[in-house]
Amino acid sequence: MEIILKETIDTLGREGDIVKVKPGYARNYLFPTQKAVPVNRESLARLEREKQAIAARLATQQAEAQGLADMLEGKVVVITKRAGEENRLFGSVSTADIASALEGMGVAIDRKIIVLPEPLKELGEYRVQVRTGYQTTAQLLVQVVPEEAAQVAPKEATKKVVPEEAAPEEAPTPEES
Repeated sequence: MEIILKETIDTLGREGDIVKVKPGYARNYLFPTQKAVPVNRESLARLEREKQAIAARLATQQAEAQGLADMLEGKVVVITKRAGEENRLFGSVSTADIASALEGMGVAIDRKIIVLPEPLKELGEYRVQVRTGYQTTAQLLVQVVPEEAAQVAPKEATKKVVPEEAAPEEAPTPEES
């Protein structure tokens, strides 16, 4: 059965494309959810009238996808989790964890666009792909660190501050001048 897509579907095509699908898929999913219409004279005429608007909408969506990919490319996301022996996590890191960590960094994305073949179950660094749309992807670096390491880092920072505080004591006082 031939249909005209009313919106972009990753597995089928872009908005305005005429594609062939099985009749049951069209009748039971695409038509009721208003994602497609059957091909007939009326729908073809409407498609011809709306081609320029569809092209403009697709161009803006593609630009947005590229902008999001550029913003995400190379970002480092640090996630702290409790770990046991042999660097195994108690639980796992899922796409929801990565999405919430990105949200904490000021980037709000849907967890469904993060490609993670299986949840991360060990400490370490992982390259994770994010599908931003229109065959555009970005690579994130996800670092899974133990909770103890996150608590040690602030203590090291305070040790570095102590020598800086000692510096004003070594400076000459107004009485010595």
